[in-house]
Parts: sequence; structure tokens; C-alpha cells
Amino acid sequence: MPKPVLKAGSRPPWVGLAAAVWVQIAAGNSYDFPLYSSALKSVLGLNQQQVTMLGVANDIGESVSLPAGYACNKLPPWALILIGSVLCFLGYGVIWLTLTQTVSSLPYILLWLALCVAANSCAWFGTAVLVTNMRNFPLSRGTVSGILKGYVGISAAVYTLIYSTILKDSSSKLLLFLAIGLPVVCLALMYFVRPCTPASGEDSSVHIHFILVQVASILLAIYLVTTTVLNQVISISEAVSYTLIAIMIILLMTPLAIPVRMTLFPAKKKGQQDGSSGQLVSDDDLTHLDPLLTPSSSAACLGSSNENEYASDIEILLAEGEGAVRKKRRPKRGEDFNFREAMIKADFWLLWFVYFLGVGSGVTVLNNLAQIGVAQGVSDTTILLSVFSFCNFIGRLGAGIVSEHFVRSKTLPRTFWMTCAQIIMILVFVLYALAYDGTLYVATALLGVCYGVQFSIMISTVSELFGLKHFGVLSGFIQLGNPIGALLFSALLAGRVYDAEASKSGGSTCYGPYCFRLTFLVLAGLCGLGTILSIILTVRIRPVYQMLYAGGSFRLPQASDH
Repeated sequence: MPKPVLKAGSRPPWVGLAAAVWVQIAAGNSYDFPLYSSALKSVLGLNQQQVTMLGVANDIGESVSLPAGYACNKLPPWALILIGSVLCFLGYGVIWLTLTQTVSSLPYILLWLALCVAANSCAWFGTAVLVTNMRNFPLSRGTVSGILKGYVGISAAVYTLIYSTILKDSSSKLLLFLAIGLPVVCLALMYFVRPCTPASGEDSSVHIHFILVQVASILLAIYLVTTTVLNQVISISEAVSYTLIAIMIILLMTPLAIPVRMTLFPAKKKGQQDGSSGQLVSDDDLTHLDPLLTPSSSAACLGSSNENEYASDIEILLAEGEGAVRKKRRPKRGEDFNFREAMIKADFWLLWFVYFLGVGSGVTVLNNLAQIGVAQGVSDTTILLSVFSFCNFIGRLGAGIVSEHFVRSKTLPRTFWMTCAQIIMILVFVLYALAYDGTLYVATALLGVCYGVQFSIMISTVSELFGLKHFGVLSGFIQLGNPIGALLFSALLAGRVYDAEASKSGGSTCYGPYCFRLTFLVLAGLCGLGTILSIILTVRIRPVYQMLYAGGSFRLPQASDH
């Protein structure tokens, strides 16, 4: 008879998910670059190409998550959040000292490196909560990635509201808040993000809880956009500003209602359950859920199981002696791949290039959003950034919800939605290039949605094709497509084209549709290539999704014999 193990109750995984919401807001600090980039350009006397290269540093820091991905299998989540907090403090602290000219004559390369360090905090924050919660909810990967990536997407609107209300549009105060405020919040919450026995995604109560979190995030997003627009249109007193921030904090705390309710009103079910109601689950049940969640790997929540490991080792040795285990085989798609095994798969590289082309082109616009707005006659780009943030959130959350529905009902690969997003992006870049009156906000909104879709779908697809065991490293490598795209498309293309057009008027600022027209047309072509590759990838992996979602529910692959 299997030895029963008492599950850790209602705290994991829902308390961890509620804490992850706040950490993910902190993990979106790199989206603040447009809020202080103009101040850096003005105070330090930079040209647009130098500002664009700082944007590249921002993207490199945010997306280089390979160290964090490797560390997530070696260190507990709180340690990763601690490292991220230190990087956030050091990086933004140096940028604040530079902007306020407390430290004068700081070399440009040191400022560039400081921004890399500051933005790299995003990688450590995001990896800690994303990997932990994907493992805590292994049967709801699309939903979890959509929620968590959605909160990162809406974080720019959170910071924009703080920036425009209580910080009074002060870039120096914003940087000080990033350097001190974010580390304090993350350090206060880091012990609540921890691995635990996975909750059953097939339990109806789990589904309802996810809907609650999704609704709460949508209400938050609508609230943020509405208040940001109103703040730009009408004058708001200081008392009202603090009230608006208080309401925002309450909305951010909404996911905490789930574990509070479960603690005060625990569910009572018959028999043994593997849900999140504090029931007993067996070691065999845990092993069946995911090879990653065997008793030995779930020690953070369930305690040690050295006896089981020893017995398992003896069985393997006996089987080898009898010739039962013949040869180590490579994993099949849907099982756990290590980094070297994934690197030789065509699907892995197809996904990398699709992500690289989609996100790399999108981040080019994000890095130059303030200058794009000014070039098209928008003096205050705060609302523009808020619109992008809201739609980025919609794309991330919506991609998780929609792809989860169709993958279960039609076994439709999630990458189908990356294809749709890149087709729309082609039209968006053409719209940007034409620069018709009144189209700037429409194009920015559509781009924000498509940009968010790329992130959410990539995360879920990596976990489904290549498993959760090395998910941190594999997703971290694919995310390198973001900074590489920023370097090639933003710094080497957009920055140079902008400065060349600005020089024709004898200044450093460019006005008019020609400032970015060539850039937008090139980006449209790149998304056309991304669309073709995405179609090829979708066709290739369709059989994998038919296997994983046969019968309309996710079936975790059994532990392979390799």
C-alpha cells in the first residue's frame, strides 16, 4: 500500500500564485524605459542611436535568463528573487545617480552596463515565479503562463499610474522607486513563492479559481487604463491620487481571496484527492502526475523520501542485470528534454526563430515608442505607453485562455495563434509606415496585443514540447531572441534611420512619417518570414498535441525509460 503524504494544505499553490502576481509586476520594470529615456537623452545629451542602444541594454538584461533558468533547478525560488532584488537595487541605483547628476561624468558604457544589470532583475523575478507556478499547476500550463505573463504585461500601466500621479511625472523619482521600492516588495513576498504538491487542473474548483484571477486581472487592467487617461485629461488632487493607488493595490491583492476562502471554508471531499483542499495524496499519485514531481523532487513541500529513492535504485540495477534496460534512448516530444537534447530538434529552432522575428520586431517599436509618438505629433506619450501596456496584457492573458480552449477542444497547436499574431503585425507595421491621422493609437493597440501573444504562447509551447524539468533553461534560451532582435532591428536599423532623417533637418530630433518609415517596412517583411516559419512549425507539432490532449484533457507523459 502506498505511503500517504499530507499535502501542504491551502497555502500552496494559491498563496504562491497570489504572491507571484506582485513579483510579476516587479518583473515588468524593464517596460518603464520609455518613461525615463527622454530624460536621459536630455540630461546626458545623447543622440537617438545612443538612446536606442540603451534600449538594447534594457532588452538584453530582461531577456538573458539562462543563468536564472539554470539556477532554478539548483536554488529555491526565494534565492532567485533575492538575487533579482539585489540586481534591481544596484542597477537602478546607478541610473538614478546618473540622471540626478549626483555622480557626474559617468562613462556611457557604465550606464549601459547598469541598465543591463537593472533589467536583468526581471529575468530572475520572472523565472522564479513562472517555473515554480508552472510546476505547481502542471495540468494548466497555458492558463498559468497567460495569467503570470499578463501581469507582467500590465505592469507598465501600473508604473505609469504611479509615475503620473504620486511621482508627478518625475523620472528621477521613478528610478528611485525602482531601486528601493521594488526590492522591498519582493523581499517581503519571496518566502511565499515555493514549490508544492501540484493542484489538479481537472478539478472544477481549480478552474473557477483561475477564472477569478483572470477576471481580477482584467478589472485591474481596465482600471489602470481608465485612470491613466483621466489623469491626463483632468487635474487630480494629491488626495485623489493616493486613493487611486490604494484601489490599485486592492485589485492587486484580489488573488489572495482564494487561499483566504479555502482556509476559512475548506472543501470536504470523499476519498483521496490531489486537489488543493488539504487532502491526502499518495507517493504513487505524485509520480503519476509528473516525473518531475516524484517524492524526491517534491521535498520542499512533502519532506524527504530517501528510502523510496534507494529502493528505486535497487530495482533499476536488478533490471539492468536482467537486460530489461537495454539502451538509453532520446526523449520524444512531450517528454523531458535537457538542453543538449532540445538543441538538435528542428522544432526548437523553428520556435526560436518565430519568437525572434515576432518579439524582436515588436520590441523595436516599444524601445522607440516615445520617439515614434513625437515624430507623429504626440507631445505626451504617457497614454500611448498605457495603451500598449493594456493591449500587451490582453494579448498575454487572452492567448492563454483562447489557446487553452482550442487545444483541449480541437487539439489545435498553440503556435497557430503566433501565426495569426504575426499576420496582424504585418498589417500593423504597414499602418505605422503610412502614418495616417488617427492610426497611431490603433496600430499601437494592435501591436501590443500581438506582442503579448508571442510571449504567452512561447512559454506554454516550450513546456509542452520539451517538458518542465529543464523548462527554465530552455525558455531562457529562446528568450534571447528578444535582445538579439532589439540589437539588430532597433539599434542597427531604427536608430540609424532615425538619426539619418534627423540630420537632414539639422537637429537631433526627427519629425514626420519618414523618421521610421523604412524601419516599419523592413519589420513587416520580417513578420512575413515569421508567419511562414510559424505555419511550418504548427503543421509539424500537430501530432504532438493530438497525443497530449487526446480526449480533451491534458495527459502528462509518463516518465521515460531513458
